Amino acid sequence: MSKPNHPRGLADTEAQAIVNNLRVSPRKLNLVAGLIRNLPAQQAVATLAFSKRRIAGAVKKALESAIANAENNHRLDVDRLVVSRAEVGRAIVMRRFQARGRGRASRVEKWFSNLKIVVAERAQEEASSRPGQEAA
Repeated sequence: MSKPNHPRGLADTEAQAIVNNLRVSPRKLNLVAGLIRNLPAQQAVATLAFSKRRIAGAVKKALESAIANAENNHRLDVDRLVVSRAEVGRAIVMRRFQARGRGRASRVEKWFSNLKIVVAERAQEEASSRPGQEAA
């Protein structure tokens, strides 16, 4: 792999999409991101489309944005794209207070997350022979 020429440290065969301040906790978002890591891009989109998690729609939108960036900005082949990284980070935490009994209050924390999806163009042989899958 060549030295990255892009300012954000991406290789020539990679494209990314970043979503900041998603209204979901990082733990829950990481469960959805784990579903699509190392999958071919089209299979990852299909997986997210049928996921029951609430945040899967926003992750799907970010993945489609990364695929569009790869096609339009970096001239990569969409059929050979693989989700190489799906990174989840912690953003702000809104703190609210909820009234409790006897004049007390308890804190309610509303977590936000950052999401970074990187898709990479892989050779056709690499994309089809994933570890743990046998050829039929």
